[in-house]
Parts: sequence; C-alpha cells; structure tokens
Amino acid sequence: MKKNRDTERITKKQALSMLKKADLLDLGMMADDMRKRFHPGGVVTFVVDRNINYTNVCINKCRFCAFWRDEDAPDAYLLNKRTIFKKIRETVKLGGTQILLQGGLHPSLDLAYYTDLLASIKKRFKINIHGFSPPEICYIADSSGLTVKETLRILREAGLDSIPGGGAEMLSDRVREILSPRKIISSRWLEVMESAHMAGMRTTATMMFGSIEAPEDIITHLDAIRRLQDRTGGFTAFIPWPFQPGNTELNRDPKFSIRNYVTAVEYLKVLALSRIYLDNFDNIQASWVTQGLKLAQVALRFGANDFGSTMIEENVVASTGVSHSVSKEEIIDAVRDAGFRPAQRDTYYKIIRKFR
Repeated sequence: MKKNRDTERITKKQALSMLKKADLLDLGMMADDMRKRFHPGGVVTFVVDRNINYTNVCINKCRFCAFWRDEDAPDAYLLNKRTIFKKIRETVKLGGTQILLQGGLHPSLDLAYYTDLLASIKKRFKINIHGFSPPEICYIADSSGLTVKETLRILREAGLDSIPGGGAEMLSDRVREILSPRKIISSRWLEVMESAHMAGMRTTATMMFGSIEAPEDIITHLDAIRRLQDRTGGFTAFIPWPFQPGNTELNRDPKFSIRNYVTAVEYLKVLALSRIYLDNFDNIQASWVTQGLKLAQVALRFGANDFGSTMIEENVVASTGVSHSVSKEEIIDAVRDAGFRPAQRDTYYKIIRKFR
C-alpha cells in the first residue's frame, strides 16, 4: 500500500466542498495527477474473470435491487455444482484467473453448503475464489452461531481467497435504513473487512451512489473506508458505481424522486473525488459495466487506473435492464486507444502480461 505523500491529506469538510462546488475538469486534473503518482508508467490493468451468482434467492429484499427473488418464486434458482463447474471451466479456457462468487442470502443454505462448494471448486480448479460479500459472511456466521472471525477462518480453510466489496452500497445507516432495512448496518460491513484484513485476506471496497443519498453520505462512506485502510492496508481497490434504477422497488415508489440514471458528469466527479480522497488506496476502478466502454475510457483521465474485469458473465446489473458486454480484446483496444498501456492482472494486482 502506498500513500500520497506529496500533498496534505484533504479533510472531510474540504472533500464535501469539492463534491458540491468544484469544477469537474479541475477535479479531473487533480485526480489524474494523483493517478500518475501511484502509477507513473501509464499502465491500466484488468482481470479476466466471471461473475457466478450461485442463487438469486435473498431474504434481504433490498429496495434498490432488481436481482433478488423469494425462494418460491417461479424464476428463483440455486445453481448446482455441475453448472458452476461448467462456468469455471469455460472461464479457465478463456484465460481467467478469478471467479467472483456471490449470491443472495438463501434461507435454506448452511455453512456446510459453502464449505463444500469452496472445497469442491479448489479440488478441480486452480483459480482464485473472490467470493461472499460481507452480508453473506454475516448471514453465514449468524445462522451458524459463529463469530465473523470464526466464519472467515472456516471459509478460508475451505478455499475462499479474497472478499469482494459488495453489500456496502452507502456506508451511512440513514441511507441503509431506506435502501435495505434488512441488510447489515455499516459497522458490520466494516467489521467483516477489518477481520478479513487482520486474517491476511485482501478485499475490495465499493460504493453505490445516485439513489437517495446526500453529498454528506458520500463523504461519510469514503472516510469510513479510508480510516479502515489506514489501520489495515487490506483493500486492493475501490470501485464506485452508480445506482441502476430499472426494475427496482425504489424506482417504483412514489415517495422517492429517483432520476433515471446518474449523468456522466456526476459519475466522473465522484470518481475523481474518490481518487483524491482515498490517498491510501493503490487502485481505483472504472465501471464500464454500468457506464459503458467510452465513459470508462474517459474515467482513466479522472483518476481510474484499472478497467475492472472482462466479466464473462454478469447478472445483477443486467437485471436492472443495463447490459454492457465487452471482450478481453475490446478492453485491450479501449485502454490502448485512451493512451495507456493495457496489462492483465490477477486478483492482487500482480501483472500477468503486458500488451503493446
């Protein structure tokens, strides 16, 4: 983990003022300068992986989510191991080094299900399992009568390698009470991440913005993960992504005035501020999954140094009606056309291969 030592760390008050008042291009230049300090070689990375959403059954029923289903819904599913293995086998053939294994909180699954699944995957494949977001970890722990630390130890011994930042949304309990009242509160999300870091596991951090939060909530979120990163250094990257309202309960609720989509300007402003504020994060990821390839290219001049994943498969964002699909070759071309050198990485940001 590096730190930006060239300038003084900006405060929450300064960050809030920047978010509300700063000129977009001024923020972009500041963020681009910081990117260059962290990554002076102009290399932009990506990982070849696949999102495997093993179930869409979820008791949380978050109001911003279009993916969840009740257990008895006609389109509810739980993937069997044969299907999961087939997806992993396809991923490996395409040069994949990681699977993102996430699902809903299924009331019929117990700890044995998860440990058996992890062990079965590791027995058959040499691949990094980046899996089970903090809400899943807490659900497994609570339903098993275990602590978060005990659960992480058991899952890690079974084959879990690293943890994605899902379930963070906005680390403001005021916002969470509206968006996802059944989901874990912000302190438990942070507890899972800190426990994972202390156990030697690496994780990512995410933020969903553009729903019902205020600018102050965004700063609260960024400050929470910056303070945790100061203590542990366990986050590999930060990924901010805009709320996608399509097919969600929140979008249908007349009590809330939800705009159709976050604008490109709003996305770039939050991205740039994230790069500036998170001076202890090495990597900031562009979200082509929600923003498309062209805006992701622009994001590389607003602080992002990572293009995320080829995402051979993606289901959660797609359930909102937003679907962008790109190949490994398209990512390489997009990075190159934006004036950077593309490089394939692994989960831990180790470069596997650079492309001319």
